[in-house]
Formats: sequence, C-alpha cells, structure tokens
Amino acid sequence: MDTTLRDGEQTSGVSFSVSEKLTLAKLLLEELKVDRIEVASARVSDGELSAVKQITSWAKEKKYLDKIEVLTFVDKGVSIDWMEEAGAKVQNLLTKGSLNHLTHQLKKTPEEHFAEIADTIQLAEEKGISTNVYLEDWSNGMRNSQEYVFEFLDFLATQPLKRILLPDTLGILTHTETFEFISAIVKKYPNLHFDFHGHNDYDLSVANVMEALKAGCHGLHLTVNGMGERAGNAPLASVIAVINDFLPEIETNVIETSLFKVSKLVSAFTGFGIPVNKPIVGANVFTQTAGIHADGDSKNNLYFNDLLPERFGRKRQYALGKTSGKANIQKNLQELGLTLNNEELKKVTQRIIELGDKKERVTKEDLPYIISDVLDTQGILNKVIIKSYLLSHAKGLEPSAAVAVEIEGKLFEEHAQGDGQFDAFMNALKSVYKSLKKTLPKLTDYAVRIPPGSNSDALCETIITWENNGKEFITRGLDSDQTVSAIKATEKMLNII
Repeated sequence: MDTTLRDGEQTSGVSFSVSEKLTLAKLLLEELKVDRIEVASARVSDGELSAVKQITSWAKEKKYLDKIEVLTFVDKGVSIDWMEEAGAKVQNLLTKGSLNHLTHQLKKTPEEHFAEIADTIQLAEEKGISTNVYLEDWSNGMRNSQEYVFEFLDFLATQPLKRILLPDTLGILTHTETFEFISAIVKKYPNLHFDFHGHNDYDLSVANVMEALKAGCHGLHLTVNGMGERAGNAPLASVIAVINDFLPEIETNVIETSLFKVSKLVSAFTGFGIPVNKPIVGANVFTQTAGIHADGDSKNNLYFNDLLPERFGRKRQYALGKTSGKANIQKNLQELGLTLNNEELKKVTQRIIELGDKKERVTKEDLPYIISDVLDTQGILNKVIIKSYLLSHAKGLEPSAAVAVEIEGKLFEEHAQGDGQFDAFMNALKSVYKSLKKTLPKLTDYAVRIPPGSNSDALCETIITWENNGKEFITRGLDSDQTVSAIKATEKMLNII
C-alpha cells in the first residue's frame, strides 16, 4: 500500500492540491501498479473531502474502489459519515497499539477501547464500509506492554476485519526486533492478515521491511521518496529494488521503470528536492566520478552491480571533475560523438582538473567548449554567436526583444514580443530558425541559483533543460543578470544542436 497521499502529506510543509492528489492516485495505481493507496485522513478539511470524492468517483469507474483507503478515527461514527459522503469504501481505523498511549492519551481501559472499536466496525459494516485497523505505537507496545498487544489482537481476531496494520509509529525498531515481534504475531494468528508500516527515524526502515517480510508479514506501507512525518516512511523505490534483488520468493506488481518518473513528479508537486545521493531515484546514484571506475566499466563492467539504471528508466553517467581522469572524459566524448588524439585528450583532462580544483561544475555539455578553449578551435565549434540583443520591459507594455545572431558567419536579425524578456528573446530566435526551416529544442526545465546569503549583485547561474528529438540535455549560463545568464545558456544550446 502506498500512503504518500496520506502519511506522506504529513511531511512538514507538504500539502497536495485536489488535482495533484487525483493525478498521483491515477499514476500510483495505473502506472506504478501498487495494490492499494491510502489517500487521506477523514474529517481533516473540505479540500480533503473534495479530493477523496474525485478519487473515489474515478476509482468507481475503473473498478478500483476497493483499492482506495482512508484513515479514520474512533469517534462515534463521525468518520464513517465522512467516508460515506466521500464515497470511500475502505477505512483504516486508528486505534491504540500500546498501553502507554491508551492510558495517557485516551485515559481509558482496554475494555472500554475495545467496545468502542467494535461499535465503529459494526457501524462501518452497516454502511457497506470494510475495515482495516491500525495499532498506533504498536512497536512500543511490543517492547513495553506485550500482554496488552496480544489481548488486543485476541479481540480483533473476533471482528470482521480485512487487515491489521502494525506501525512502527516512532521509528524505534531495530531489524532484530522487527523480525522477532512480527514472527511471534504471525505464528500466533496464522489466519489474520498483517501489514508492516515502517518509519525511518534511525534510517532503518528498509532493513526493517526486509525483516518484516522474512518474518511473514503480508503487506507493506511505503511512500514515494520516503516522505512522511519527521524522518519519513520506508521509501517505495528502495524497498521494491530490495525485494526484487534479495527476496526472489516474493513477487510484487510494482513496475520498476516507473519509479523514477513518479518520484520526480512527487518532488515537483511538493517542492521538496530529491537528495542527489538517494538510492534509486537520486541524481547522482548512477554517476561514476572516479576515473578508475570508468576505466573498469570499459573493461568488462567491473564497477556495475545489479542496480542497473535501465531497470528504473535511467542511464549511467560519468562525472567530469578533478578525480574523473581520461576514462570518464572518453565516455562523455563517445556520447557526444567526438574523438580526440592522446595529446588532445591529455590537455582537455588537465583543464577539467583545473576547473575541478576551483570547485566549478563540469558537464558533458561543457566539453565542446572546453575542447574549443584548450585546442583553440573556436572557429569550428562556435558556429552560432549571439552578437547583440536589446531587451525592453516597461509597465503596461508587452516585453520585447531585438536579436542579432551569427550562424556559420551569416548574420540574422529579428524582433519579437513575449510574456517576459527571455520569452521575447526566445520568440525572436525561433523566428530566425523558422526562416532557416529549423526548429529549436523544447525548453522543459528552467532553474536559477545564486550562492546562499548573496546580495542582489551576486553571480546568477541559470540551468536550462532542453529536449531535442526525444533526448534531454542541460546547458548553464553565468552572469550577474538573470536574463543574460539564460541567454548565455541558450547560446550553448544553439551550438550543441
């Protein structure tokens, strides 16, 4: 079960819009092929109600309604009424899985709590709603009040339930405890279905998931990018890779090649970037930096493991920097279709090392310019030069740009308007290329960075992602003016194509 839309939304500062929830619900079930999704908490807000209504309406048409789950509460039927209005048919009822929580938060006896749970389940049954039960703080319950937990499970075994959900609410378990606790429960209640819901406070969630599966648990709760309260939940991508590679006896329906795509979309919706070193989905995890690794890859893939990037719809890359060496540069040159002799390669390698020492970023797309600079062949490589431009933006008037661009020695001039200065500049460029019966790449991402704590006159780096004939590439520009840095990045693009 993916709980990105419920537990993942408890990440501090994250709130999905109604349309975002519906979009992700569709992707999770139809593209990633997870079995179930937990989409909301009952009673939270009008926005939650609207989102669940849209999701259940779509799910009903697709016959997925039994895959849509909502967190509910023991509240004398208020949550059940909310579920009924929302059109949802599966409740995940939140109850107390430790004596400590029961005594100090609810201030009730086990008998009182169980009676109220029984009433809630019966009411749900009458409304055609099936029930799963969360044992909140179950992990602490197993550590400190096992007698209560087993008394609770004895009671639940008498109820008309689909699943019992065992959360490590505070992320306190070690892998050995996870195996021990779940083994004991599965052995004692062989006819009940148990899900494990792991949190990542000690960075042990994936290890705990492995042990839960070995112990015989029947379901897992995961989130995209490991989103969730505090340190988050067990991350979907890592867990799927671990199951596929280390637990071959267990099969899942999840489509590996869609993991990265959904991960990026969730990052875009939430505004929370994916750490570059996050397994499976991080920007750097399929990037070799050391030259010895690139050399080994060329000699029988010596530095490959089973986590091949193609499994996840990705591609192996070779970083350029002071540790990259000639082998990394050769790999990047091959991708660009460029060849250098040994002497030229030595000079380019030295220049990249110098840039790396200055902590400057070097990308594959920078290579033609480094080669041009080092080998003094700018006349060959710089075929397109933006000679001059005039940008104007006045209140009440549409921004405009006049551009003069030299292409292989021939000068072209165009004027255009746009939604902003850079948009007007791009429209002028498009007119130039249209006259040449050529199209420009599609701009797919535009990011601006300045050093933290800088003033308004700081250098500004603009990073633009382009798509050309189904392939993506990135160019960067640096200037104290944001629009000028974008124009410099665009000039690089024009030469690359």
